[in-house]
Amino acid sequence: MRINKIYIALGVLIAAALFLELTAHADEVNETTTITFSAPVQIPGQVLPAGSYVFEQADPNGDQNLIRVSNVDRTRLYATLETVSAYRKEPGDTAIVLAQPENGKPALVKWFYPGRSNGHEFLYSKQQEQQIATGMLETFIGDHVLSNSAAAGN
Repeated sequence: MRINKIYIALGVLIAAALFLELTAHADEVNETTTITFSAPVQIPGQVLPAGSYVFEQADPNGDQNLIRVSNVDRTRLYATLETVSAYRKEPGDTAIVLAQPENGKPALVKWFYPGRSNGHEFLYSKQQEQQIATGMLETFIGDHVLSNSAAAGN
């Protein structure tokens, strides 16, 4: 009887460990990331005021190029955006690439989930693309500027 209780306890511990392991990695499936902007930032079709936003795949089991942008508590959906695959040389921390057009607010160009070399490049209208292409690019990893580039189009 004592052996049965040990096996039951062991089974419960294993089940709990598996459950906790799955929930700990739940955000990796849809790449949920909270990003805080200290100034307004353009996304395709609108400008987000300074603040914190959740970026995540809208359908991680289907179209992984649809990104949902919402407030931190997810009570307001700002946009569901189409992206194309983007790549960086080495996987690392969360990274975003912003373009600073000559006339306008910084625009979110790319977003990379931590630990992955593939990410998401946001698709803008032709007019916005032209403005972004003339802007300086800044890559942010965490709250640090990693690099500046001459122009998005170069």
